[in-house]
Amino acid sequence: MTALHIDPDGAYVDATFGRGGHSRALLARLGPAGRLLALDRDPEAVDAGRALVDPRFSLRHASFSELGAALRGAGVQAVDGVLFDLGVSSPQLDTPARGFSFRHDAPLDMRMDTSRGQTAAEWLNGADEDEIARVIRDYGEERFAKSVARAIVAARRDAPITTTGQLARLAAQAVRTRERGQDPATRTFQAVRIYINRELEELAAALPQAVDLLRPGGRLAVISFHSLEDRMVKRFMRAEAQGDDIPAEIPMPHKALRPGRLRVVGRAQRASAAEAAANPRARSAVLRVAERTGAAGSTAC
Repeated sequence: MTALHIDPDGAYVDATFGRGGHSRALLARLGPAGRLLALDRDPEAVDAGRALVDPRFSLRHASFSELGAALRGAGVQAVDGVLFDLGVSSPQLDTPARGFSFRHDAPLDMRMDTSRGQTAAEWLNGADEDEIARVIRDYGEERFAKSVARAIVAARRDAPITTTGQLARLAAQAVRTRERGQDPATRTFQAVRIYINRELEELAAALPQAVDLLRPGGRLAVISFHSLEDRMVKRFMRAEAQGDDIPAEIPMPHKALRPGRLRVVGRAQRASAAEAAANPRARSAVLRVAERTGAAGSTAC
C-alpha cells in the first residue's frame, strides 16, 4: 500500500475487490474520516464483500468501464488514489465451476461476471476458425494459434466443446513445442479469458477515468500479470506524463499545449524472490505507479 502514499483522511478506490485483501490493507491505514470504495464485476466477490462491514467502506458490482459512474453514484467526485490488481483472482482460478483453469475438468465458462455475457463454450462453438486463431494469437501470444483453432473447429464437428478438459486436450495436441514449466494450454486459456471478458478494452476505458478522478497528488497504482496489460499501462502512463506531443514544425503557442497530467513514480516493481516463493502467482506481477499533477485537460486516450 506504500505505492498509494496513503492519506489517513483520504478517499480511495480498490477497483478489483476480489476477496478484499487490498481493501482490508487500505482500511487499516485509513483514519475515521477516510473512505474506500471498492468495485468488482464478479457477483461472487461482491457477495463475499458483504462480510466486510465498515462505515468507511462501500462495495459496488461494477466493471472497470463503469468506474466513473460508480463513483458518481456513491457521491464521490474526486479521490486520492486508485488501485487496479488485474487479471483473474485466486478464488476464480481455484473454483473449478468457473472454468478458468485447465487443471480441472469443468464447464467452460470463464466469465468474470456470471450474470451477463457469452460463455467461453458458446463463443468457441460459434466463432469461425480465423476469429479463434486471431484471438489466441493476439491475446495469448501463442505461435501455434492457427493449429489450436484448426483443432477446435475440427473437434466441434463431432461434438460441442463444453469443458475445460476438452479445450486443454485440444491445445496440448496442437502446441508442438512447450515452454519449460508451462502447460501447453496456458496461452490458449489466457487468450480466451481475456477475449470473453474484454479485459483489455475494459482497462483502456478505465485508466483515463481513473486519472480524471484523481486529485492533484493522488496516485494511480496498477498491478498487471501479463505483457499485454503491462504494455498498455506503461504506454498510458507515459502518454499522460508527456502531455500534448506536437511536431516541432507546427507553430503552437506553448500555453496552448496540454501539459502532462501524470508523473511516473519510480520504475516498474516486480515481486521479490521471497514474495514469489510465498505466492507463486505473484512471480509475473508488475506494479506501475503514477501521480496526478495539477494539470487539467482531456485524457491522452
